[in-house]
Amino acid sequence: MVLMLLLNILARLCRPFADFYVFKVFPHISDVLSFISGIFPFSVGEVLIILGLLLVVIGIPLTIGLLIFRKSSRRKTADIFVTSVLCIVCYIFTTETMNCFIMYQCTPFSERYLKPKAHPRSELVALYGALIDEANRLAPQVPRDEDDRFYLTADFNEEAKKAMKALGDDYPQLKGHYPDAKPIQFSYFMSQTHLSGIYFPFSMESNYNNDMVRTNLPDTVCHEFSHLRGFIQEDEANFIAYLATINSDNLEFRYSGCLEGLEYVHNQIYKNDIAEGYYLTDTISDQVRKDWFRFLPDNYWEENKKKEILPTETVDTVSEAALDTNIKMNGREDGVEAYFMVVTLMLDYYFPAE
Repeated sequence: MVLMLLLNILARLCRPFADFYVFKVFPHISDVLSFISGIFPFSVGEVLIILGLLLVVIGIPLTIGLLIFRKSSRRKTADIFVTSVLCIVCYIFTTETMNCFIMYQCTPFSERYLKPKAHPRSELVALYGALIDEANRLAPQVPRDEDDRFYLTADFNEEAKKAMKALGDDYPQLKGHYPDAKPIQFSYFMSQTHLSGIYFPFSMESNYNNDMVRTNLPDTVCHEFSHLRGFIQEDEANFIAYLATINSDNLEFRYSGCLEGLEYVHNQIYKNDIAEGYYLTDTISDQVRKDWFRFLPDNYWEENKKKEILPTETVDTVSEAALDTNIKMNGREDGVEAYFMVVTLMLDYYFPAE
């Protein structure tokens, strides 16, 4: 615990140390641990969380009961309980430090690979128009169901691995081992929190919401894969996923990535009340309109109402607050808004400083 605390402090005070760790140390940790957890067909991280919850629900009452009724072994019972708790806390803090916290302190993607600058509104509008044109062009070429909606036929794990490794030619940090992304069995809970994917630092796994619309998988899997290579900032992971998908050899991946980028830019246009971009929205094709901003299948909430243990609004509020706090504690003052900063990276990429 003391060593991990010192590593956290060192990373916050010395960016070169954080950079050295991310480039020279973390890739080996990631490759080994993700290979081991990848042997199992289920999410090891999810199982560990379930075991942790069982320890709380069963372990604490059981320990209290033993302390009350088995007076002769109270000391032994207390020692076992305290030791178990300390081991779990040490494991979580160690894996969070080595596989998450230190990465928050390294040199940002924009400073390392891009040429940031202030972007006028006209560039955001131009990007919006370009993404609309590309989405309109790709929409008729992808597989469509009886409702004329895009559906995924590609092997998303294999295509995501290929796309990420290809991107590694431009960004070497992305080279390395990629295990299969795994579905979460309790995906309804993820839907309640509006999460499409999650990275578990304590098992080095990429996981996805198995209930969401499958067309979200290309972007989601690439996003979670980027965390395995040390890109822990959410806007950077979003941007890497965007680059990986739109540069993929697979048409479905390119369309999926284009839609994701278009959604983020569209939201920024309207959030910032950029009226000169509004007319471009009218040029979005009917097919694209049927495909974008789809997270869950139609009638999902009605069909899964029986799975609700806690109200969705409560779960969503609590999870967003926890995520916001976690990001801010790691040095990002914008909290959950960091996800949407991907648009700035897109602008830096397409309109770099001279």
